[in-house]
Amino acid sequence: MVAEIAQTHDGSLGTAHAYIDAVARVGADAIKFQTHIAAAESTPGEPFRIKFSRQDASRYDYWKRMEFTETQWRELAEHAAASNLIFLSSPFSIAAVELLDRVGVPAWKIGAGEVSNLPMLERIARTKKPVLLSSGLSSWQELDAAVEIARTSHAPVAVFQTTTAYPCPPEQLGLNVLAEIRDRYACPVGLSDHSATIFAGLAAATLGANLLEVHVTFSRECFGPDVIASITIDELGTLVRGIRFIEAALAHPVDKDRMAEQLAGLKQLFGKSIVTATSLPAGHTLVADDLAYKKPGGGLPAARRDHVVGRRLRRSVEADHFLSEEDFE
Repeated sequence: MVAEIAQTHDGSLGTAHAYIDAVARVGADAIKFQTHIAAAESTPGEPFRIKFSRQDASRYDYWKRMEFTETQWRELAEHAAASNLIFLSSPFSIAAVELLDRVGVPAWKIGAGEVSNLPMLERIARTKKPVLLSSGLSSWQELDAAVEIARTSHAPVAVFQTTTAYPCPPEQLGLNVLAEIRDRYACPVGLSDHSATIFAGLAAATLGANLLEVHVTFSRECFGPDVIASITIDELGTLVRGIRFIEAALAHPVDKDRMAEQLAGLKQLFGKSIVTATSLPAGHTLVADDLAYKKPGGGLPAARRDHVVGRRLRRSVEADHFLSEEDFE
């Protein structure tokens, strides 16, 4: 269970540390940031979301504001480790890879836009650490190439189904692709979810996903491009509890016959026995209208009605008498 912070810290180191505490409190396994080095990943004239922020004149300025120093990244990693969280951060340049390698990330989460950045993937694969690929912008052919780079270097691989839409509607989640990824690559599969709900994650867990990544925010009123596709910390806690519930259920398949045996006592308590609807004389031949079906079980079960109809009574019986074999001639 990976909590993706992305840019919701809005360039504040203190806020980034606060997210570590919050994510740990609700039981996630990992926290993930994004490591942006503006000069290494973007040109000053990058056109994406220009002036989306009152504070930043350009997207390049925004990336600059999102940068932390190597020392600050190391402090975040140490804080995560002390909080029993796996520390991850997606690199967006080879310079970011070098920085994170020095910090000591245990695995590499590759953003959807970087899957075709083969030079960066080659540098990452040489570390032989696990490579977690988001597939939101990739064709099968592009994913094949990325997986092959990792495997050629003997780096473990996992692939996330992702749809790069913020927020992602249910019709575009692609839950069917989880099984296709597993069949194609014989590797762990995940869902990187941008639906801003807990529903997609619960569905993925039920379908047997090994990994789930969701964007989180302190509030949907926070500023930042990722907030619209995020869930809150409280919702993350609910999602974690739901996933643990589903994991426990899937890990314990039920044998229906054995379960019925174990519940025999309750079956007797709640089951229905065949009783007489009215008082009946000895020698009476039973018809369906003579019978009623009432709790508790333990007598002749209601399912044996046809075995009883047509039988002659050996003795007279009162209404609500629990019929048994001793009552018949």
